[in-house]
Amino acid sequence: MKDYKVNKSEAEWKEQLGFERYKILRQKGTEFPHSGKYNLHFEKGTYVCGACGEPLFASDSKFDSHCGWPSFDEALPGKIEYVKDTSHGMIRTEIMCANCGGHLGHVFDDGPTPTGQRYCVNSLSVDFKE
Repeated sequence: MKDYKVNKSEAEWKEQLGFERYKILRQKGTEFPHSGKYNLHFEKGTYVCGACGEPLFASDSKFDSHCGWPSFDEALPGKIEYVKDTSHGMIRTEIMCANCGGHLGHVFDDGPTPTGQRYCVNSLSVDFKE
């Protein structure tokens, strides 16, 4: 297991995050599409890790991809860890908070903006700061 700047025991994460967030951020779960509070949220600010508060995405990188989850075309530099994910019979790239290892979602190379990236993020894995 990688050593992150923010390290807690699983019991501490469960206590801090609660059941739903723990399932997403620590057990690599996925929320139902179109169910997250940030899916169609387009205010100006910064999206931060829901576990440790580390800034991850600027609001100006967010777009409506019609996939049912918040989507961004780029992350803040150095804030995301990328891991090959071969679960569920697919080959994808998992995105995790580089500060605490929290699971955020996946990144795909099918984005409509010039970056070509679509960071598909669970609303429960982030918070929003104005």
